[in-house]
Amino acid sequence: MTDAILHLTEELMSSWWIYLALFGFAALDGFFPAIPSETLVVTAGVFAATGEPNLYGVIAVAAVGAFLGDHVSYFLGRGAGGRLIERTKPGTKRHAMTQWARTALAERGGLVLVVARYVPGGRTAVTLTMGAVRYPARKFTFFAGLAAISWGIYCSLVGYIGGKAFEDNPLKGVLLGIGLALAVTLLVEVVRHLRRKRHTSESETPEPEVEVELTTVGER
Repeated sequence: MTDAILHLTEELMSSWWIYLALFGFAALDGFFPAIPSETLVVTAGVFAATGEPNLYGVIAVAAVGAFLGDHVSYFLGRGAGGRLIERTKPGTKRHAMTQWARTALAERGGLVLVVARYVPGGRTAVTLTMGAVRYPARKFTFFAGLAAISWGIYCSLVGYIGGKAFEDNPLKGVLLGIGLALAVTLLVEVVRHLRRKRHTSESETPEPEVEVELTTVGER
């Protein structure tokens, strides 16, 4: 069974269809986070260590797909989410939180967008919210490009490292690559938790957290 799966995977990775799949998965993941695009990119990176598919092709296609998906999410938020925000009444808690989110994103929206690329589900919440609060499209495109390129390089190279470590056993390389990706994600989550905890302890009346507001608006 293992040999059959490996053979089927090798055939897929050596076909031009893999580039279409990478593009589609990365794009869909931008506004439908249940799609395991990161796993597919890491797996493609593992097999790229053997020559097929092309590593640079994997990076480019994954980045372009992610870039497109983020823009779909952004414009979805700019449409429906924007109308919901415009209807909030001044003086209400929802209106106050919306204004805070608008200010926070205006000050450090680029950093939030890039970091959210590595947070499970975070990328969709952030892009939806940035559209809803009318974050400038030109600035969004610039930072979305940085986020997509860095993500494509990161996932592909993580897989490539796993592939090089286990050139004779690609399945082990896939497991190592996915393990490395999960470790980085866990590290990001730990850092975010520690920063949030420190911020809360230092402030007598802490402001709403970026992550909470982003998720709330993204879900509307």
